[in-house]
Formats: sequence, C-alpha cells, structure tokens
Amino acid sequence: MYLPIPPQPDCVAGWREAVRLVDLATGHQAQKVVISVAEPTARATLADPVVAEVDAFLSGHGKKPIETVANTIFPAALYRRYGAPQFFDRFRDNVLPKVRRSGAWSGYYFERMMELPRADGQPINQIWGIVERLRNPNVRALNKFELLIFDPARDVNDSPYGGQCLSFASLNLIGKGDDRRLGMTALYRNHYYIEKLLGNLIGLGRLLEFIAKEGGVALGPLTIVSTNATVDTANWNRGDLKQLFERCDQASAHLRAAA
Repeated sequence: MYLPIPPQPDCVAGWREAVRLVDLATGHQAQKVVISVAEPTARATLADPVVAEVDAFLSGHGKKPIETVANTIFPAALYRRYGAPQFFDRFRDNVLPKVRRSGAWSGYYFERMMELPRADGQPINQIWGIVERLRNPNVRALNKFELLIFDPARDVNDSPYGGQCLSFASLNLIGKGDDRRLGMTALYRNHYYIEKLLGNLIGLGRLLEFIAKEGGVALGPLTIVSTNATVDTANWNRGDLKQLFERCDQASAHLRAAA
C-alpha cells in the first residue's frame, strides 16, 4: 500500500496536505507516502506566514528551526556568499570542523553528497559531478544523476534512533532542448512530518535549484517518497498540533484573500 498526496503547487501546500492525510491514517502514520511539489522554491522562506508559524512552533518546543533543517541539505547562504564551486571548500574547511561529531557524521546530508568516500582516492563530489555532466554537451547518458546518502558502514547499527533519514535522491531531465527542466525524487526511510518535513522540502528545493541553475537547465518538480511517515507527537501533544494547524490554515486563508 502507498499514500499518494495530490500534487501541490509549493512547499507549504505540499507540507500541509501531506500532514493532513497522514494525520487521518491509523496511528497518525503511513507508509510509502508520495509528495509532489510543482515549484519547490515557492513559499520556501520565513517571509511566508505558514513557514514562520511552523518555525516558531519548532523553536518554542526546543527543536531545530526550519532554516537549520534546510541547511543540512543545502547551505544556501554559503553558496550566495562564495559562489560555486568555491563554497564546497568553505563548507569542508570552515563548517564541517565545527559540526562534525566525534566518531560520527556531522548531521549534514550536504556533507555526504559532496564527499562520498572511496577507498582508492579523493572523495567524490556527487553534486558537482552532476552539474558538470549537465553542462557537458558530449554527455549522452542523461539519466544517471544520482545522489547516494545512506552508508551501510556508518548507518547500520543496533539503535532504532538517530542517523540519517534521507537515503537517496535521483534527478531526471524532463523535456527536450531549451524546454528541459530538472526534477528530483528523494527517498526517506523514516520521516517526522512536524519536526522535519517542511524544512526538508525547502532544503531539497534549494539543492535542486542550485543544480539546475549551475547546470544550465530550468527548475522542475520535487517529489519526496517517505517510506515511513509519522505526524510526530514526542515533543508536543495533539492539542498543540491542533492549534498549529489552525494558525497555519488561517495564515494561508489570509494570503489567498489578499491575492
């Protein structure tokens, strides 16, 4: 069984509809949830009132803010400041030493995507490799744009908690010639829809936008597949969530009325 969410126009709509439908499922959990967002950079900043509401809710309960979650996937501010490919070095030399935990990974998916280990040489920058192949007119294999994140050597252990949840992302070209767009499908093995989903949508949208822009193609849709999805309540109760949903729905209604 799987739960397809009707396609949504932006990150906020994708988050809200996915949360609504998973919340209706038995135990507020569902398997193989599919979320598709047509414009993954729309409604994707704290200027949006719904993003701001979710951010305030998370921060008020001691959880990571939306921007922190998004930055684990793509450090947008670092890219804006230093450009590409220079910001990769800045991230490796300046950011990683501060956030990398002893004996474990940093918690940044971006690290794994830009430094895939290999036994016989330097790590592989999977992200920049995709950009270079998109730029190269001689590349004919235009269906091999993959980002591997799960690492069995580091991620398989006896703990049911922690570790990576984003496992893999596959990018694909849609259309031909000047009409080409770059889409992405990301797979999560486990997904907390209150604590992480909105920040994940925003971070993946920024990553996709970066690869498309640097690769010289238009931005396409973002799809997320959540193998196990949960409307999580470990850090808040159902009453807290009801109030959050009401505030978010009111904020969206005000936006529609003002449009």
